[in-house]
Amino acid sequence: MLDPVSNKIDFSAQEEAILDFWKREDIFRRSIDERDRERSFVFYDGPPFATGLPHYGHILAGTIKDVVPRYQTMRGHRVERRFGWDCHGLPIENEIEKSLGISGRRKIEEFGVDKFNEACRGTVLKYAKDWERIVWRTGRWVDFEHDYKTMDLSFMESIWWVFKQCWEKGLIYEGKKCMPFCPRCSTPLSNFEVQLAYKEVKDPAVIVRFQDAEDDALSYLAWTTTPWTLPSNLALTVGADIDYVFVRRGDEVLVVAEALVESVFRGEEDLEIQRRVKGSDLAGRSYRPLFPYFADLEAEGAFRVVTADFVTTEDGTGIVHTAPGFGEDDFAVGEANGLPLVCPMDMEGRFTEEVADFAGMPVKEADQPILDRLKAEGRVFRKDQYVHNYPHCWRCDSPLFYRAITTWFLEVKRIKDAMLAANAKTRWVPAHIRDGRFGKWLEGARDWAISRNRFWGTPLPVWKCAEGHATCLGSVAELEAASGAQVTDIHKHFVDDLEIPCGEEGCDLPARRIEEVLDCWFESGSMPYAQVHYPFENKDRFEKTFPADFIAEGLDQTRGWFYSLTVLGTALFNTSPFKNVIVNGLVLAEDGKKMSKRLKNYPEPLQVIHDFSADAMRLALMHSPVVRAEDLKFSAAAVEHELRSLLIPLWNAYAFFVSYARTDGFDPTT
Repeated sequence: MLDPVSNKIDFSAQEEAILDFWKREDIFRRSIDERDRERSFVFYDGPPFATGLPHYGHILAGTIKDVVPRYQTMRGHRVERRFGWDCHGLPIENEIEKSLGISGRRKIEEFGVDKFNEACRGTVLKYAKDWERIVWRTGRWVDFEHDYKTMDLSFMESIWWVFKQCWEKGLIYEGKKCMPFCPRCSTPLSNFEVQLAYKEVKDPAVIVRFQDAEDDALSYLAWTTTPWTLPSNLALTVGADIDYVFVRRGDEVLVVAEALVESVFRGEEDLEIQRRVKGSDLAGRSYRPLFPYFADLEAEGAFRVVTADFVTTEDGTGIVHTAPGFGEDDFAVGEANGLPLVCPMDMEGRFTEEVADFAGMPVKEADQPILDRLKAEGRVFRKDQYVHNYPHCWRCDSPLFYRAITTWFLEVKRIKDAMLAANAKTRWVPAHIRDGRFGKWLEGARDWAISRNRFWGTPLPVWKCAEGHATCLGSVAELEAASGAQVTDIHKHFVDDLEIPCGEEGCDLPARRIEEVLDCWFESGSMPYAQVHYPFENKDRFEKTFPADFIAEGLDQTRGWFYSLTVLGTALFNTSPFKNVIVNGLVLAEDGKKMSKRLKNYPEPLQVIHDFSADAMRLALMHSPVVRAEDLKFSAAAVEHELRSLLIPLWNAYAFFVSYARTDGFDPTT
């Protein structure tokens, strides 16, 4: 006989009772243990940072991660769902810097790297219990008891193994390139990280006169939105096939692209075009440096006009101010033309002593003083304001600079074709992302800058002697054998003082570890191997269950976790580490703006669950376009709609059935 059912129900209270039942009877664990390992459906859960509480984006992804494994469980599969934590990197370091009242690399070193790292370790999981409580309340089944942490020795050792595998395949190299650089964090970022945080900014847009070396009346007009780079100017770049004109303006002659005369001179009268030339005709001409700081480099080929394909006549003057130490195009032009490389910026984004008049000044703050000086010297032709999108550090929001810096790279270009082939075999939902957003990103993949000049992370397992010979280690056992020390932790403050013999034949010098740590995306990309301590443990288990059947995250992870997984999976095993992936869109506030704690423009998730139930919230999310990688303007009204249009009618139908089933004496067990 069915128990009587009231047609009045508090769904939230009912859910609490169900959660208690699940916990009391250990239903989640039994749903795994009672199924055969040979029928495993493998799921990888991407690790979030525990520096804040779960938001709607986490709840959305978590719901997708719950729905698919539940379905596979009902089909008889064993679906282990192990939660993980991203423990390293700038999010944690930034939190500790704030709590300690310090900021920047220098202050951390003064405080003590050992104390700083231990402070990071002590606070990294401060919200873990809150996460567990909130995730459980949403109805998601996931294993917190056996969670993995990227800061665990076993996880980090597997990362070292991944790195050494790439090293032995010749995919790791040290090089000097122009990279996005955060002055506050004092570290380069990878090119795919840059895509995570563009903001609209206003910058000065300046046209500057560069005086010809032989003709005082002749100047080349060059446009720039980074006046702070002008002291580092070493060349002017033109397009070889672009038409340029010499324009008589009063007692001076100015060189600009012919197609831009109107926009540069803005309807000025009494202009006389004296002659036309191709950009290739200007190549090799010399001009006088704006500043004296690097004037002696003229003997090394600086301060001349060169050509490059990237120059256009879409804006500016058709002549590009070029500082090879700042900017990717500038760096490439410098390399192509044998220009010297100067980069008078320290690790905190301040001018070095080389730029004597502005030494110690944050470079961006020097924009106006530099322009004031050039204006006084008659070098500024015009100054405007330029509004554009500019990359910022995705962790601290500081504007980034592109600067020449030595860093370690994984040679992604070498495996790009293999990555594309692996991606072609992967099922994406929505399908268009495979060859669209993600496929296009893979096609344009660059070598990955994997080192960071930071502290709380997995150290690069590379030791160098004074001669520069590099030795790579791939395990704790290798480090213990080489150093003679017992190793219980491989964080920076434990391994930096361990010397090993140089691995180069015939070299008797001791080797010390280089100072960098790995990009935390390298860590999360190593998750399939590191979470099970492969290959040091669970070798057979891993090899039987790799690659994963399913992963799911937000659209932004096409530039993040999906990408790092694909790079390392291809580098190690020539395959994608996942077979199927669901990509969700972004959950926005009801007004279409980004959800903001400061603006309080969204309802608290637990309050919505209390008012309308977790099932109603899950239905609202799963019935929306956000599961098709489109953006969702979230509102509590949508959750209430699911409650009233689906859950209440469903419950009323059940109550109606029970009422008449009881009257009829219906027994579902017979």
